[in-house]
Amino acid sequence: MEQKIDTINKTEYQEVVDLWEASVRATHHFLKEEDIEYFKPLILNTYLDAVELRCIRNNEKKIVGFLGVAEQNLEMLFIDPEYRGKKIGKKLLNYSIDNLNVTKVDVNEQNEQAVGFYKHCGFEVIDRSELDSSGKPYPTLHMELKK
Repeated sequence: MEQKIDTINKTEYQEVVDLWEASVRATHHFLKEEDIEYFKPLILNTYLDAVELRCIRNNEKKIVGFLGVAEQNLEMLFIDPEYRGKKIGKKLLNYSIDNLNVTKVDVNEQNEQAVGFYKHCGFEVIDRSELDSSGKPYPTLHMELKK
């Protein structure tokens, strides 16, 4: 599979939300079902339009990983569970750093795999919030790329 970075069309937003949900169900075991249902329409109708989106597709042109960036902050990075461990997240993250000037990311503290991934990629924790950006009780680590 060629790992080429591509843009995402608004007509593909539902596919992106479906990938987000599959990824969250595979990695965010701490989230409640009502939280997943709460976020789905927000992502579809608000969040995706608020970020610069990029993706990687498989050979059938299906999106298998995507990211969203706003103001040098990596707002979202999600990988299809079937494609985890294939360096898609690393490729997208490196692209966001090199081409979209990403220097920061907020990560759910309970998502230990993601925290480890970002630390491995050169980010360090600079602050912590008890609540996530929606005011829900999911502690968030604020990470910044080491200079």
